[in-house]
Amino acid sequence: MKIYQLKKTQFLPISLENAWNFFSNPENLAKITPAKLNFRITSELPEKMREGLIIIYTIRPLLNIPTTWITEITHLTAPFYFVDEQRIGPYKMWHHEHIFKECEDGGVIMEDIVSYAVPFGLLGRIMNYFIIRKKISDIFNYRSDILKHIFRKDAVAKNLVEFSDV
Repeated sequence: MKIYQLKKTQFLPISLENAWNFFSNPENLAKITPAKLNFRITSELPEKMREGLIIIYTIRPLLNIPTTWITEITHLTAPFYFVDEQRIGPYKMWHHEHIFKECEDGGVIMEDIVSYAVPFGLLGRIMNYFIIRKKISDIFNYRSDILKHIFRKDAVAKNLVEFSDV
């Protein structure tokens, strides 16, 4: 199984507590997901995430075809870190680490590390090269832009988007 990885780092001009309060509320995921994906949470949600939380949603990642995606919060250390992993969905494997580090000068460095594998063997690898990795990158660039708007300060997205084979 070929595993790919995206890393995205962004500075947010907010406190660690505010960052955690925003990102640990599962309902905020819809606010930072591009509308063209038609992202809809279909499961009941608590106000704050917890380890073992299952989130069910529909998304239209390719050709507007609806896909059910089920993720589980597998690790959580408030207010610094959580991981969501796909249980059912469009990827063969999806492991998304969310890391929050307080800056000495104020603000928070948020890091996303997404490790994923695509289905369909060679065809999937070709689709990843030409389509999938660009779509994932576009989603994280959208998030960067919308977070700057949400937090309404001169947040500087370092735009360190890196893809690599693992």
